[in-house]
Amino acid sequence: MLRIEYPRPQLCRELWQSLNGEWEFSFDNKEYDKKIIVPFTYQTKLSGIENKEFHEVVWYKKAFSVPEDMLDKKILLHFGAVDYICYIYINDKFVGMHEGGQVGFSLDITENLSQNIENVIEVKVEDRPLDLEIPRGKQFWQEESEGIFYTPIMGIWQSVWIEAVEETYLHQVFITPMLDEKAVKIEYELKGQPNVDFEVEITYQGKFVTKINMKTSNMSDCFVVQLAQSTLKSWNFVEDLAWSPEHPRLFDVAFRVKKNDVVVDETKSYFGMRKISICNGKIMLNNRVYYQKLLLDQGYWKDSLWTAPTDEAFIKDIQHAKDLGYNGVRKHQKVEDPRFLYHADKMGLLVWGEIGAAYVYSRDYAERMTKEWIEAVKRDYNHPCVVTWVPLNESWGVLEINQNKQQQSHSAAMYYLTKSLDETRLVISNDGWEHTYSDILTIHDYEGAREVLAERYKQLESILAAQPAGRPLYAEGWKYNNQPIMVTEFGGISYQKTETKGWGYTSAASEEEFIKRYRDVIEPILESPHVQGFCYTQLTDVEQEINGLLTYEREEKVPKEMIKKINRS
Repeated sequence: MLRIEYPRPQLCRELWQSLNGEWEFSFDNKEYDKKIIVPFTYQTKLSGIENKEFHEVVWYKKAFSVPEDMLDKKILLHFGAVDYICYIYINDKFVGMHEGGQVGFSLDITENLSQNIENVIEVKVEDRPLDLEIPRGKQFWQEESEGIFYTPIMGIWQSVWIEAVEETYLHQVFITPMLDEKAVKIEYELKGQPNVDFEVEITYQGKFVTKINMKTSNMSDCFVVQLAQSTLKSWNFVEDLAWSPEHPRLFDVAFRVKKNDVVVDETKSYFGMRKISICNGKIMLNNRVYYQKLLLDQGYWKDSLWTAPTDEAFIKDIQHAKDLGYNGVRKHQKVEDPRFLYHADKMGLLVWGEIGAAYVYSRDYAERMTKEWIEAVKRDYNHPCVVTWVPLNESWGVLEINQNKQQQSHSAAMYYLTKSLDETRLVISNDGWEHTYSDILTIHDYEGAREVLAERYKQLESILAAQPAGRPLYAEGWKYNNQPIMVTEFGGISYQKTETKGWGYTSAASEEEFIKRYRDVIEPILESPHVQGFCYTQLTDVEQEINGLLTYEREEKVPKEMIKKINRS
């Protein structure tokens, strides 16, 4: 299986070449005595190696030629994600490094290439599997999976590619929908030489909307495009043009850098006119109260772990979630591949964006987490499907947060840092319990008894007094301030449908018992006048966790129509 689709759907160029496929590979030293299929890590079956041993260093090597139509241009080398620290060499020359296993990076390798002959890329990857101060998510620091932790990964786990650009090109762009103003804000950054024209052309469903051409002497700028004054002026923006899970409408946009009226760089992107907000204590989507029914989605696959086996696998997972009667997912403990977000944008699925946690607090942890989180928020800013950011989960990495002022400051800082990067989305300070400041009060509650849940969520006072995991909902010194309430982890009912044995928070031995237990946990939440949404655990089984609505192989455990009916009851 090859991942050959364009890896960065929010900023597409025509001149590019995938470097996925077979690479030379070795553990520890540059022996290159093995072959590996990139972007699958050596722990996976699809890599062709499937070795679960811990290693602190691995090496990759691949020969490639620059395509003829990319010669005499600037060549950028892109990595979707490499876990955890990597060093890049082109033709035996060091060209750069990156730290952070969940987000990507790019390097200009033009000066290091021999464009008329074969080039060689080498990648040295370092990881410290026992270092709990590294953001790692559900990757276990022991060799055998256990409890809520799974097989770790190391190395290249997202696509690698090169693309050609001219001397001056678009480096990055941030697109902010302004639903109330019927406009869109464009912030852009160029690289290369100044004094060029920057053109933006917007279309909707193949029809021309508007075109803006700006002369700029700066390498970065910001402007607002008024859509209401374009060909869309007779449209109702909320009814006819807004993005939602029910109506995932998207605008296409082309960015062109022009010099002397000649296009020197063109990229394609898209955006959705979508607004997420809180008004009078209610969560609003496009200025209307919206009940979120989310699934916890770990983003693991049996034969490929963190890497989707195919691009189609993303589409299938999204369709499964929608067929089950859910309108969103909480991508749990990883920064997911942008291809997933692209399909969620197109198909209509809300996404809560999260990052894999570290587990021990230190200054090194705070620096690593902050740096990688900034990169993740900036990378995924343009996706309309992303409505909420979750930098911390269940006090992982801040285990003493309830009383530790330094860790409370870190939590609050992550909240405000995220808001400083993105004021358009909701932010959770510490999902599950021991919140500091947070836009939503989120609760993790794996109680399985219907009568207990019904009593707990009937009154606001009983909700705030409860400690479902033995943890207070707010850290000491912080308190509830009329935020919307959501139960963002619950359920977790195990039901074994394959030979794989495992666990769940409660269990069912038959289809009938599973449906009953599912009703017992879902209906009290739906009936609560104080809860505005939920996130059920979980979409699929993952290794020893068999509490998914689907098996690890994505097969139904019970008919999806039955789950969907209960969710809509």
